[in-house]
Amino acid sequence: MENASAGLVGKPELMLEVRVELVDVEPKIWRQLEVRGSLTLDQVHQILQTAFGWEDMHLHRFTADEPFAPPLRPVDAGIPETVQWLPRQECDEPDDRPEEDLSLGQLLALGGGAAFYEYDFGDRWLHRLEMASQRPSNEDIPPARVLDGARRGPLEDSGGFPGYEEILEALADPNHPDHHEYSEWVAEITGSTKPFDPAFLDIPALNQALAAQVRAS
Repeated sequence: MENASAGLVGKPELMLEVRVELVDVEPKIWRQLEVRGSLTLDQVHQILQTAFGWEDMHLHRFTADEPFAPPLRPVDAGIPETVQWLPRQECDEPDDRPEEDLSLGQLLALGGGAAFYEYDFGDRWLHRLEMASQRPSNEDIPPARVLDGARRGPLEDSGGFPGYEEILEALADPNHPDHHEYSEWVAEITGSTKPFDPAFLDIPALNQALAAQVRAS
């Protein structure tokens, strides 16, 4: 990952400590990340995919404001469109912006220190990003790493939080009528027959994956 942020020439490079939490999910699933502020949103997308164990199978977008919150007031007697940052090839509407043209630091500034990342428009996994602190960077600091977190990310195509919650309930109860079916499905998805532990989080493994991602970029 290289410094690809526009408009930051001559400014000191900053590392941003950002808490990323899945919205409306209990128990909470979150990551505390340290990310180079000049990374563009397409790069941040890849970091979030790795940090939460997503597999980049679905569409995504970034917004400076909560995309599902009702507007505070009508605009021209209608509901204002949410400005969103998408992959350049997905920008079809007037309020769509290329994610390749905006940095994480710029997005957080637009949102007053917070922003949102939605993954999978069907399951609607909404992540809230909130900046906790910032500090100067140097060449010895990796462009992204996981500092802390809780619980593994939900499984792909699990039906949003209600569907994921239903799967976990079935897995935890051998007498549940769907226990066997979901156990087989989870084994196929994860590639492992080991019992599925939603509370498991291997931060060193995530950072190894991020480091490999950097080397490959």
